[in-house]
Amino acid sequence: MGIIAWIIFGLIAGAVAKLLMPGDDPGGIIVTIVIGILGAVVGGFIATALGFGAVSGFNLGSFVVAVLGAILLLWLYRVAKSR
Repeated sequence: MGIIAWIIFGLIAGAVAKLLMPGDDPGGIIVTIVIGILGAVVGGFIATALGFGAVSGFNLGSFVVAVLGAILLLWLYRVAKSR
Protein backbone atom coordinates (compact mmCIF):
# COMPACT_ATOMS: atom_id res chain seq x y z
CA MET A 1 0.00 0.00 0.00
CA GLY A 2 1.14 3.51 -0.66
CA ILE A 3 1.86 6.02 2.06
CA ILE A 4 -1.40 7.92 1.48
CA ALA A 5 -3.36 4.68 1.81
CA TRP A 6 -1.54 3.88 5.08
CA ILE A 7 -2.39 7.34 6.42
CA ILE A 8 -6.07 6.99 5.54
CA PHE A 9 -6.13 3.44 6.88
CA GLY A 10 -4.39 4.62 10.05
CA LEU A 11 -6.88 7.45 10.55
CA ILE A 12 -9.75 4.99 10.44
CA ALA A 13 -7.92 2.46 12.63
CA GLY A 14 -7.08 5.16 15.19
CA ALA A 15 -10.70 6.30 15.36
CA VAL A 16 -11.94 2.73 15.87
CA ALA A 17 -9.24 2.05 18.50
CA LYS A 18 -10.29 5.19 20.36
CA LEU A 19 -13.93 4.06 20.25
CA LEU A 20 -12.93 0.64 21.63
CA MET A 21 -10.74 2.18 24.35
CA PRO A 22 -12.52 5.34 25.49
CA GLY A 23 -10.84 7.57 27.98
CA ASP A 24 -9.23 10.91 28.49
CA ASP A 25 -5.98 10.96 26.56
CA PRO A 26 -3.73 14.01 26.43
CA GLY A 27 -3.25 15.30 22.91
CA GLY A 28 -6.77 14.72 21.64
CA ILE A 29 -7.43 13.99 17.99
CA ILE A 30 -3.87 14.68 16.83
CA VAL A 31 -2.45 11.99 19.10
CA THR A 32 -5.23 9.61 18.02
CA ILE A 33 -4.34 10.18 14.37
CA VAL A 34 -0.63 9.59 14.96
CA ILE A 35 -1.30 6.49 17.08
CA GLY A 36 -3.64 5.15 14.41
CA ILE A 37 -1.12 5.59 11.61
CA LEU A 38 1.74 4.15 13.64
CA GLY A 39 -0.52 1.36 14.87
CA ALA A 40 -1.39 0.36 11.32
CA VAL A 41 2.29 0.17 10.43
CA VAL A 42 3.35 -1.59 13.65
CA GLY A 43 0.43 -4.01 13.43
CA GLY A 44 1.42 -4.84 9.86
CA PHE A 45 5.01 -5.54 10.83
CA ILE A 46 3.99 -7.69 13.80
CA ALA A 47 1.46 -9.68 11.75
CA THR A 48 4.02 -10.30 9.02
CA ALA A 49 6.69 -11.30 11.55
CA LEU A 50 4.31 -13.73 13.25
CA GLY A 51 3.48 -15.36 9.91
CA PHE A 52 -0.06 -14.09 9.46
CA GLY A 53 0.88 -12.92 5.99
CA ALA A 54 1.54 -9.50 4.58
CA VAL A 55 -0.88 -6.68 5.15
CA SER A 56 -2.05 -5.77 1.69
CA GLY A 57 -4.76 -3.40 0.64
CA PHE A 58 -7.99 -2.39 2.26
CA ASN A 59 -9.47 -5.66 3.45
CA LEU A 60 -10.91 -6.97 6.70
CA GLY A 61 -7.74 -8.76 7.79
CA SER A 62 -5.60 -5.70 7.26
CA PHE A 63 -8.12 -3.54 9.07
CA VAL A 64 -8.20 -5.84 12.10
CA VAL A 65 -4.39 -5.87 12.24
CA ALA A 66 -4.27 -2.07 11.98
CA VAL A 67 -6.86 -1.62 14.75
CA LEU A 68 -5.08 -4.10 17.02
CA GLY A 69 -1.79 -2.29 16.42
CA ALA A 70 -3.45 1.04 17.23
CA ILE A 71 -4.98 -0.40 20.41
CA LEU A 72 -1.57 -1.72 21.46
CA LEU A 73 0.08 1.66 20.89
CA LEU A 74 -2.77 3.50 22.63
CA TRP A 75 -2.41 1.23 25.66
CA LEU A 76 1.38 1.73 25.70
CA TYR A 77 0.86 5.50 25.40
CA ARG A 78 -1.52 5.50 28.36
CA VAL A 79 0.90 3.42 30.46
CA ALA A 80 3.79 5.76 29.62
CA LYS A 81 1.74 8.91 30.35
CA SER A 82 0.46 7.58 33.67
CA ARG A 83 3.97 7.38 35.10
